[in-house]
Amino acid sequence: MGFCVAYIDRTAINLSLSAIGQEFELSPATLGIVLSAFFIGYTLMQLPGGYIADRIGSKKVIMLSLSFWSIFTLATGFTYSLTALLIVRFLFGLGEGSFPPASFRGIAEYFPRNERAKMAGVLVSSNYVGSAVAPLIVVPLMLFLGWRGMFHVLGVFGFAYVFFYWLRIQQVQENEHPEAQKKKIDVRSVIGLPILWKLLIAWFALSLINKGLDSWMPTYLLTVRHLDLKAVGMLTPLPFIAAGISTAVSGYVMEHFFDKKETYLLAGCAVLTAVFLYFMYHAEVISQVIAFQCLVYFFKSFVLGCVLALPLKLLPQSVAGSAVGLINLGGQAAGFISPALIGFIITAFNGSYNAVFVFLIIAACCSAIASLSIGRRRQEALL
Repeated sequence: MGFCVAYIDRTAINLSLSAIGQEFELSPATLGIVLSAFFIGYTLMQLPGGYIADRIGSKKVIMLSLSFWSIFTLATGFTYSLTALLIVRFLFGLGEGSFPPASFRGIAEYFPRNERAKMAGVLVSSNYVGSAVAPLIVVPLMLFLGWRGMFHVLGVFGFAYVFFYWLRIQQVQENEHPEAQKKKIDVRSVIGLPILWKLLIAWFALSLINKGLDSWMPTYLLTVRHLDLKAVGMLTPLPFIAAGISTAVSGYVMEHFFDKKETYLLAGCAVLTAVFLYFMYHAEVISQVIAFQCLVYFFKSFVLGCVLALPLKLLPQSVAGSAVGLINLGGQAAGFISPALIGFIITAFNGSYNAVFVFLIIAACCSAIASLSIGRRRQEALL
């Protein structure tokens, strides 16, 4: 549920981007910087957030994160200058950044290791449930209340969820087998594991696609494919539904079928992402664009589910938050690079998205190469 709330709040800025740009008279390049401001703060908190969750438990960190992002969701609706918008978006990201690693630490607290890959896939799929539901909530709120009123309502809803989480969720300290608890691994040793850095690079490359399309696809449909806001609100959820199904399935696949063969799974999905990006851009009718976008989201999200499930499958609870935080740091670094870079590319090519899709296809190929470099796992000796 928490990830659903997070992604509704996060998707709101993408859907309101055109309206914000018109009110503040911002160019695509500047709007890209606005999007990236969130991810700068979000990225900075990945590793610290995971480390703190490993030290004090997931519930306290999640509560603080929920509270901070609700404050700054509300504050987004009160901004009246570019400077204020950038500051609020940065603080929004800083507040929300500890939530993902703390959530995966929570999985390690509540579930034994042989069930964590499956539950990680289910958890990641809730991201896309939120993204799919977001347009159905955000667009009507924008039409009736404007983009400012929409952020005010979402902020209040966030505080309501904080109260619900505080009442219903109990902190669990340990859920490891006694033998596993004896094998505590120092966080510095985890950061030094080569496989984590290879996973980080693989997910960074695909996150350039993930964050780029999430941020700019609504604007692309509005300005290049000439859809109205209602049509965009109806079509935007479909790729996220495909992504939600993909990530939910990925945990089961990782758990039961692909032990020690993840490298081929990751590389294959990255290649298919590149293929369907090509078809998506060259599609002539909007139904084909959305169909190929759904396939892009399906395969790139399968990579996400596998990348975040693997550390939970291999590493003990005591460092789960730090491991996921490290990998997710790469994905979120792409979050502030990709939107801004795409904005500059669009501006440089006078509104054309040709170079944007070339950039995204190259990123998918880089992810495939990084995945193939993983090879056989060497870290079992630490377990």
